[in-house]
Amino acid sequence: MKKTILAGLLAAAANLATAGTVLVVVSDQDKLDLKDGKVMQTGFFLNELMEPVQAFIAAGHTVVFATPSGKAPSADQKSDDVNFWGGNEKARQESKALLATLKLTAKAGSPAISLAQVKRIGYDKFDAVFVPGGHIPMQDLLKNKDLGELLTSFHNNGKVTGLTCHGTIALLSTIPDARGYVGKLESGQRPQPAQWIYTGYKMTAFTNEEEEQAKGYLNGGQMKLFPQDGLVAAGGNFVEAKAWSENVVEDRELISGQNPQSAKAVALAMLKKLH
Repeated sequence: MKKTILAGLLAAAANLATAGTVLVVVSDQDKLDLKDGKVMQTGFFLNELMEPVQAFIAAGHTVVFATPSGKAPSADQKSDDVNFWGGNEKARQESKALLATLKLTAKAGSPAISLAQVKRIGYDKFDAVFVPGGHIPMQDLLKNKDLGELLTSFHNNGKVTGLTCHGTIALLSTIPDARGYVGKLESGQRPQPAQWIYTGYKMTAFTNEEEEQAKGYLNGGQMKLFPQDGLVAAGGNFVEAKAWSENVVEDRELISGQNPQSAKAVALAMLKKLH
């Protein structure tokens, strides 16, 4: 018994010795602009954020949350569906309980800091960055200059960068004049950017096929841009698996997941690189 306890303590100590800090970047918007002036209420997908956060914390890592302005993010209420946890109601409740404990979405008292604060703290203080999905990254993260600077720093230093589902579109923020480039994509153009640090990288995101099958979430509206189209236009080597199946793609520092079903697997792949 004593040997078992000692082994557990040594394992815990080893885990703490290698523990790092994971920066989780979430949009602080709650509405997505669609075509023809339509707007959709949305936010981050619950399981895509919380399953990875639970995995990071369980592994002994410190999690720091950031949004572009430091304002609390919002959850997509349509994502509060047990099917996104593989039908496991206990897992769904555990995710929701931790989110409530963290107070991340609270209008007052949210621990979220701004990307400007992250820069002041120093990118070197973070060991990995993770961007979850839900439709909302399509509103702002794909063209946020501060996020582009952060991701570029992580890229240049080979630091673990994980994204899943619509979150992978955030990689476009590293393109010079990302706002102008995204505007062209949303207007139906498909220009090659002048330069992109992820050109040729293998990556995945919510696929066009999955978008077509999930049209019901848009309440009759149409998205200005699909993640797959944006990433391919920019020069990404898009890797697509069967719709709604777990798919994690790794290339150098980059780890991306295809859909909500891939979120936890992205986190586990990130943890392997962090140890």
